[in-house]
Amino acid sequence: MKTFPGRTVAATGTAVAAFLSIPASAAPEPATPAAQAWIDVATFSGMGMPMGGMGGALGSMFGGKGGGDGNTFGNTRTMSAGRWVDVTVRARATPALDEARQAVPEGFLSPALELRTPKNAPASTRDDEEMKHEPPEKPKGRMLLYWGCGAEIRPGQPKVLDMATASASDYGKFFVARSATQRGAHSAAGRPVWPNPADARMVPANASLAGEHAFSGKGIPDGFRFKVPPAQDLMPALALQQADKNGVTALSWNAIATARAYFVSAMGSNAKEDMVMWSSSELADTGFGLMDYQTNAAVDRWLKEKVLLAPATTACSVPKGIFGENGGMLRLIAYGDELNLVHPPQPKDPKAKWDPVWAVKLRVKSVASGMLGMSDTAQERGDTGRGRNKTQDEGAQDQLKLPQPVELLKGIFGR
Repeated sequence: MKTFPGRTVAATGTAVAAFLSIPASAAPEPATPAAQAWIDVATFSGMGMPMGGMGGALGSMFGGKGGGDGNTFGNTRTMSAGRWVDVTVRARATPALDEARQAVPEGFLSPALELRTPKNAPASTRDDEEMKHEPPEKPKGRMLLYWGCGAEIRPGQPKVLDMATASASDYGKFFVARSATQRGAHSAAGRPVWPNPADARMVPANASLAGEHAFSGKGIPDGFRFKVPPAQDLMPALALQQADKNGVTALSWNAIATARAYFVSAMGSNAKEDMVMWSSSELADTGFGLMDYQTNAAVDRWLKEKVLLAPATTACSVPKGIFGENGGMLRLIAYGDELNLVHPPQPKDPKAKWDPVWAVKLRVKSVASGMLGMSDTAQERGDTGRGRNKTQDEGAQDQLKLPQPVELLKGIFGR
């Protein structure tokens, strides 16, 4: 494990070894595949908004580009309501590859996807599996961390961090943030992507990725073909419901058959204007690193540790007394089953030479977001705060404003 200030990141071995969940030390280091593809699949719901809007604003703070311009590359990270797919491919023989094609099932889009390398794309990194995380900017004020589902706050909570007196050690201990997020679809020089200005088709509402796919292009080996099973198809949208039960916020959601696990987190403030964080984990965790794709091995490990909720879980309660009248931003993620394919497969003999021809990593998630303590009707109207009177409602502008919890987040991350 590599440890960074404020974040714990799973170390990864070589690209192909990681694909097969084999420690890099268990076999001779294989050659880089002749061609490699990354496919990220995401479904976002909640906030009672169409494409873009507040979801895009929130997503931009976490590395997305915003979804207000239709289907643009990077929408799998924006939190803009909709179904999104991002694709990246590279060819070892063509470092400056500028275009490629991906044949997809007719149930997704027809004709084939046209991939293009973005203009002024950054140089590719040496390690295609490791996702480097920058530590968050040191915030100001006091921060409170709670965890666990239930009606009552657990004994020994909250963890408190007073930035006026906290040392570097205190800061590191407070910001426990598990993460095993690896490199997925990305923009880099010589690596065509979809969508792009030349092919910005939206993903249809009833689209399906299940079926046969194939990549082609200069330097991409013939026979780069594979099937996406139904288990890795686009996930349904999460319908996150909440109800107030004497101060306890009861959360519930629809079950997703292909979900491997769930995780819930909320951020906001209390009456003293402290920054408050809560998660459904049974262990203390800020949740900063868990609201994204995670490897299958990490999900399974965190299920055993009860950091994540079991796939059969469809309810969790936020204990009474954690958040004040300002509420908070609420997010729920369903982790899909990650697909890793390599051709040809690794030989059974660990000493045998292995030169993979192609490799594919496909990641799937479904995420819902909303405002803690607000009814679905209020969120559909665009209300972003409690205690609004009739005059305020009648005079509210159509343009949504960022709620206080979002402003707090911007203060934490310096964005």
